Amino acid sequence: MPAFLAGRGALIDVRTPSEFAQGHIPGAVNLPLFDDDGRAAVGTLYKQQGRQAAVLEGLALVGPRLQRMAARLLELAAPAPDQPLRLLCWRGGMRSGSVAWLASQLDLPVQVLEGGYKAYRRWALELFEQPWPLQLLGGRTGTGKTELLLALACRGVAVVDLEGLAHHRGSSFGALGLPPQPSSEHYENRLALALHGLRQAPQIWLEAESAQVGRCRIPAGLWRQMQAAPVLEVQRPLEQRVEHLVRIYGVQDPAALAEATSRIARRLGPQRTALALEAIAECDWATACRQMLDYYDRCYDHDLSGHFCQPVELGALNPEAAAELLLSRGLVCPHRGSLDGGHRPADAAAGDR
Repeated sequence: MPAFLAGRGALIDVRTPSEFAQGHIPGAVNLPLFDDDGRAAVGTLYKQQGRQAAVLEGLALVGPRLQRMAARLLELAAPAPDQPLRLLCWRGGMRSGSVAWLASQLDLPVQVLEGGYKAYRRWALELFEQPWPLQLLGGRTGTGKTELLLALACRGVAVVDLEGLAHHRGSSFGALGLPPQPSSEHYENRLALALHGLRQAPQIWLEAESAQVGRCRIPAGLWRQMQAAPVLEVQRPLEQRVEHLVRIYGVQDPAALAEATSRIARRLGPQRTALALEAIAECDWATACRQMLDYYDRCYDHDLSGHFCQPVELGALNPEAAAELLLSRGLVCPHRGSLDGGHRPADAAAGDR
């Protein structure tokens, strides 16, 4: 699997659009041999009448599209003509084999993933069970943990951005202004590739999170290790936290903010909910934030009650200055010289399609 992933040729997934949407290797391009209905029809024929009937039906479905598929293969091969196209389907069988045959007619070299996407999933899930040198960056809501992690990553620290890969900030308000979340399966795929890229790092930094980031669940093996990891706890004055939250959420749609507030009304309590909704209606973002921070602070303190936490006061330092401070104090170690030349936290998903 690592050798296949390290290839530089285009990564082409020939499964159906719905299979691809559920989860795929990050960076893959979907070039489906069949659409969803076509795959179902071929599969049914295979079970009822055998391989020959299924092959004939497949040829009838694919035949009119062969020219377009061939043109797309040539297009995908063009940026790296000396590198084999990397092909996969569900098990590395008939579908990828058929597209490999088509590529061979165009004199394009190919590499088919043995075991297909199913093998990648097995590899990814096993990866989370391996021991990792995890370090958590904690801190109450509004302390700028994500921005600090990104600043550390720019300075050579090994970072996996759990929230960035999930397209979610981890609260009732976490999806506002962000792209749709991936499925939990695809979230696991992204995490696996990010970890794999940091496999030689002395430390791997993640944000202290709940077991779910929005609808994306952190894999059980990784979550167990996070529960035992030490925490560097960022502390900032309340006013700095409020200012940070206003910068993020003050530009969001007030109706969406009100809806997110209403979702946690039972936990906020009627008085705080009413005050928050009134502040949102008046665009008084600072007052709205203050009404919710007490609840989120209690949740955070409860979640980290079993961890060893080392506090660090960062005051009003911006993310870049805060990162330099942590590095100068030796609280964070940079990661130089991974097999891949190092990964910034979004690299595993940057080419995802």
